[in-house]
Amino acid sequence: MTPNQQNTIIFETHFGKILAVKVGGIIRARSIRYAHSERFKKPVAVEPSLSSIIISPEKTPVCPQTLSPLVEKMIGATPVETFEADESTQYLSITRPETVSENEKLPVIVWIHGGSHEIGCGDLATADPSEWVKEQNVIVVTVSYRLGLFGFLGGNEERPANLGLLDIIEALKWIKTNIADLGGDENNITLLGQSSGGDAIAHLMISERVENLFRRVIIQSAPLGLRHKRQKMTAEFLKKTEFLKDETDVLKMMDEYKTAVPSVIKYGLKAAMPFGTQYGHYPLCTEEESVEMWKKNAQKFDVLIGLNNDETAFYLKTSEALNKYFGKGFGLKIMDKTVEKTTALIYGNPAKQFAQNLAEAGGNVYLFRIHSKLKDNPIGAPHCIDLPLIFGNESAWKSSELLKDIPWNQIHENGKKLRALWAEFARTGKISDPSEKPEILELRKI
Repeated sequence: MTPNQQNTIIFETHFGKILAVKVGGIIRARSIRYAHSERFKKPVAVEPSLSSIIISPEKTPVCPQTLSPLVEKMIGATPVETFEADESTQYLSITRPETVSENEKLPVIVWIHGGSHEIGCGDLATADPSEWVKEQNVIVVTVSYRLGLFGFLGGNEERPANLGLLDIIEALKWIKTNIADLGGDENNITLLGQSSGGDAIAHLMISERVENLFRRVIIQSAPLGLRHKRQKMTAEFLKKTEFLKDETDVLKMMDEYKTAVPSVIKYGLKAAMPFGTQYGHYPLCTEEESVEMWKKNAQKFDVLIGLNNDETAFYLKTSEALNKYFGKGFGLKIMDKTVEKTTALIYGNPAKQFAQNLAEAGGNVYLFRIHSKLKDNPIGAPHCIDLPLIFGNESAWKSSELLKDIPWNQIHENGKKLRALWAEFARTGKISDPSEKPEILELRKI
């Protein structure tokens, strides 16, 4: 690497010269394009370019999407003016410590964001890994990939399934090939995903052509209970959105596909996540073969999987309409029981079964659960509460409704311990008994 200006640095890599920025003890190379794609086509890897310097675009590329009022309320407003819609959203960003010893190779953690396979991107302030990178001396790579209509709805030759999954595989190939040039250990790569990002990682474990691309996985709050028998619903959704496949105005596409979303009344809870990974389409096996494939691959990956204790409170206890009838007294008891049952159905029981299947097949598996220890916190430990714990960054979370009843020092103290445990797992594939654990965490080896 060669200094360029006072706060920039150029990494000489096999991919090309990558311009990065030094700030606050870390170095960040942002929005590196790892692949290109045409609409509804498989991604094509970007060829190395040694003649020019790779510079970040002025605005962060993001897959076309509509803002979620719930996410805006619970997590915080999205600064849309800093993003630019791009259908071909194959970009990754790298955050590493400013100082790395000569010949030192740091463990690499690859962040696969959540958002129901429909919203989000790799470069959100609420998932800025700077604190974690500095504390634990790791490299974090954040990945953006195609979502929604562009990445997770398909089923025929014109509109193939699983394109978002194929994007992530291309990103992993790029990381495997190039991360050593930025100080990372290409043989010690851990995938970390939350919500639909965790779902994607679980399915990458049984995808074709991922051999040696990663060694460990950390799966947080994956809605694996929604993965079953989706074929009929997906086929209907694909057919109803056919009229949009050649639309040139992506904003119009985002407005109009909402009219075709499957009915929860007709398809049950799985319709709450209409986009998803699709069995029986490359690179995945059929649904009937999936459990045996996970067992077959159990010894290939170290696995840390778990959830938050009150996942669905994120959706149910924040609803003004539901709180009108179930916000107090006997209604609140009904609400609490509903949160308990739906959390178990969508997240808890499937995670436990997933862990047990892998462990019985000889896998190295840990199962965790995050609780709330605050008496005056009405929503407990809901979906997404793990994000500020893992990433910190108080300023990004200051407007979050999710944390309004939680003092930041509680998040920081528990988060620092959690980040240390997750980093230990990323380094070694183990979490030792003597390691200090946050009081909110229940963790056991399966």
